[in-house]
This record gives sequence, structure tokens and C-alpha cells, in this order.
Amino acid sequence: PAQDITGQWNGAIEIQGTQLRIVFNIEKNDTGLVATLDSPDQGAAGIATTSTTLEENQLTIVANALGMKYDGELSTDGTAINGTFNQGGMSLPLNLSRKVIEAKPAAKRPQDPTDFPYEQEAVKFKNPVGGHALAGTLTIPKNGAFDKVVILVSGSGPQNRDEEVKIFNHRPFLVLSDYLTRNGIAVLRYDDRGVGESEGNFQTATSKDFAADASAAVAYLASRSDMKGKKIGIAGHSEGGMIAPMVASENQDVAFIVLLAGPGIKIPELLLIQSEKIGRASGVSEATLKTNNLVSTAAYNYLSTTETTDKAVLRTELTSIFKKYINDFSAEELEEIGDQDIFIDSQIDVMLDDWFLYFLKFDPETYLSKVSCPVLAINGELDLQVTAKENLAGIEAALAKAKNTRVTIHEIPGLNHLFQKTETGAPS
Repeated sequence: PAQDITGQWNGAIEIQGTQLRIVFNIEKNDTGLVATLDSPDQGAAGIATTSTTLEENQLTIVANALGMKYDGELSTDGTAINGTFNQGGMSLPLNLSRKVIEAKPAAKRPQDPTDFPYEQEAVKFKNPVGGHALAGTLTIPKNGAFDKVVILVSGSGPQNRDEEVKIFNHRPFLVLSDYLTRNGIAVLRYDDRGVGESEGNFQTATSKDFAADASAAVAYLASRSDMKGKKIGIAGHSEGGMIAPMVASENQDVAFIVLLAGPGIKIPELLLIQSEKIGRASGVSEATLKTNNLVSTAAYNYLSTTETTDKAVLRTELTSIFKKYINDFSAEELEEIGDQDIFIDSQIDVMLDDWFLYFLKFDPETYLSKVSCPVLAINGELDLQVTAKENLAGIEAALAKAKNTRVTIHEIPGLNHLFQKTETGAPS
């Protein structure tokens, strides 16, 4: 007799000494099995999945919006599932049981600071546009002898003030703020809206809203008596690297900006290059890369040029685009896709998110061509998400239109999107 697989299944994947708990909640309805995903260590719960199937003792759970697939084998007594968790080019063992797994502190990384020879102040400041308060940490050199303060602005996705990437047990902004403050530069880093101690709604926000948050950070620093006469700058990583020019082009209080893997080309072009580079590094076949490129190009061209904002109309057109190309995938890939309508809907759900629609129509040149303050733009040579060659060239060309001569452009050998040493830059 078939075992009852419904209920909660708990497991954890281990990456570089970090435990990341994964919980699948499986239910049965009139059409079959459905599952939601929780990631307690990332503060996420109830994430919808695309499909859940149990054939004999083989469980498969797919979440297309996350690029995630879990394959597992249910034990004969129904008490355990041994399997593999696949996401973003990584394939990791993940064994599940009914037993709840307790949180485990992350191992300390060599880059994490162990002492703090400077002042640390917990701060809150308000974004008058959204009416919400943002919480952060201001670090100030102990002797008070500093002439610059920099605001760190995070990349895409909900990030805390350390821009923590839990899956890799890495805190880039903690490392940066520590280094800069030790070297005589004050630093403000803050939780994204709706994250950590910050108020506001992250899910409904676009890059324009995040730029308003960064502007509020500038205004807050400018209002402090201990920051009078100090040069206020913004250092933005990834999406933060497009927000920094947005703010600097319109705010005279910004004295300099640093673009850490910031976009320099139109976003549809960036996404196509990103998909091709990561796909090839992850072993995706050339035929699949070609089909992915065709369907993505058609979808991005439509979304970036259409004037309608009616999501029902957008969905209808995108559905026809996907249906035109989906059968160009291999038989093996079509089998993995499963129900084509469910797959297409999940892909379109991502594209019709307000953040993505704004992002897709964004042209960095619009703002970079108006930036007159000093700019430092750096990229890792092996960054596959925001590639160095194309984006640094785009940044340089746009700043030339602003007749900005105070520009430093640098590609750093051997580093990836997180500015970590890497062999290939592949997510795995």
C-alpha cells in the first residue's frame, strides 16, 4: 500500500559549514499533491511550488520561480526521504524526515571581523515618501578624524544590513564596513525595507522605491551635526550599483559613488548575457541555450517596448510567446517541465512582478549620463551575473556623455559577482 506522504518534511543542506534548513509541507487536493516550501534560516515560509508528484516511491518537487527541483526516494516504512536538492547550478544531498531540525549558528568565516576598534551606533531614519523607518548601523572611526561617510546599498532580493548571503555564510557589507571604518571612512549600512528591523513592504517595491530609501539615508546623514562638512557617498552592489547613479544624478549632497558590479547596459541585454553565461557554466546544452535565448528575447522585447500596463493583456501575449517556442526544447526537458501550462504560468508570474517590470525597462545610461560626481566602477573578471566587459564599457560610455572626467574603471582578475575568488564564476 502507498505510504501517506502528506504533512511536514524537514531537512537541511550544508554549504561551506553553514546549515540551511529546508521544509516541505505536502498536502493532497482534488488534483493530486501540492507542496509549499519554507526556508526558516532565510525567514521565508509558504513559498508555492510548481508541481509535486509521487510515482511509486519517487518524490519530485519543482519550483520554477526559484529554479529549484528536489528528487527523493521515500523509504519503505514511509519515515524518511533520501534525495538531492538542485538549484542555481548546485546539486546537494538533502534527506528529509518528520523530525523538526533546530537552528544551528553559522560558522565564523575568516573574513568576519573579530574586534571593532571604532564606534558602532544603531540608527533609524525615515523615508518621507513611503512613511516607513529604516534601521541600520553607523560605524565611525574612534578618533572622529574622518572626512567621508559612505552608504552601502544592497543588491536585488531582500537583504539585511550585512547584505548577508546565508546559503554561502557570507556577509559582504559587514566585511566592507569594517574595512572602510578601520581606514578612516564612516559607513552607514541598513536593512532593506521590510527586512530585519526596517519597516515597509519589500514585496511591492521597485528599484525606484529602493532609490527613495537610499535618498532618505543621504538626507539623514546630511541632517546629523557630526556629519557637517563630511563628503557623503553611496557604494551600491549589483542592483545597488544602478540605484547609486539614480540618487547621485538628482541629489547634490552625494559627493561620490562606487559601483560594485553595477549594470551599465540595458537590462534585457544584461539578462540575456547572464542567462547564457550561467547556463553554459552550469552545463546546459547549446540547443537549450539557443531556445532559452529565443523565448527570452521575444518576451523581453515585448515587455520592454509595450506601453500597456494591463497585466491580463501582458499575460495573454507572453503566453503566446512561450507556446510558440516551448516545443523546441528536447523531449527530456519537456518531461522535466511536466504540465506545460503550469510551467508557462510560473515563468510569466515572475515576469509580471512589479519589480521585474520596472527593472526590465531600466536603462542605466538615463542616470549615469547625468552623474557629475567622482565615480569608481569595479567588476570581477569572472562575474557571470553582471559581466565585467560589457557593463564597465557601458558605464564608461554613459559617464562620457555626462562629460565626467573623474572616473575610475577597474576589472579585478579572478573574482565573481560577490567579489570572491573563483575558478569559473559559476554559481556552483
